[in-house]
Amino acid sequence: MATDTQYLTNEKFTELKKELDFLKTQRRKEVADQLEYAKKLGDLSENAEYHQARETQAEVEDRIGRLENLLKNATIMGAAGGDMITVGSTVRLTKNGENKSYLYTIVGSEEADMTQGKVSNMSPLGAALLGHKVGEKITVHAPKGSVTYTIAALK
Repeated sequence: MATDTQYLTNEKFTELKKELDFLKTQRRKEVADQLEYAKKLGDLSENAEYHQARETQAEVEDRIGRLENLLKNATIMGAAGGDMITVGSTVRLTKNGENKSYLYTIVGSEEADMTQGKVSNMSPLGAALLGHKVGEKITVHAPKGSVTYTIAALK
């Protein structure tokens, strides 16, 4: 398990709690029922249904353990404020050499989704932004090379 601090919004925390509750109540029962049915089919050593149900049970229990650990150790992000970029900040960046701007929100890795403009605080871009202010230039060292951005706005 990663020991890095995991940041979550209230919405994501609630969503993960609901998933955990579903897994502990409904999904565990469904898997137990599948196991019981599969046991009735006979010889367990050659019983594909039984082996699949055991695999599903292991996956469900693994997800439950990961969610419990995440929720227990998560830091809930409040609304970002101030003039310095932190987890929860929304920033507008301009890429050097382009007129186009990009809007990103710095979130914990559990919520990262580039299609929605949510960048993980542990990604190269997110890590490079943390602690900086409007007007500063940052260089992001990504797998495809280095890119320089100017921080145009902070919300």
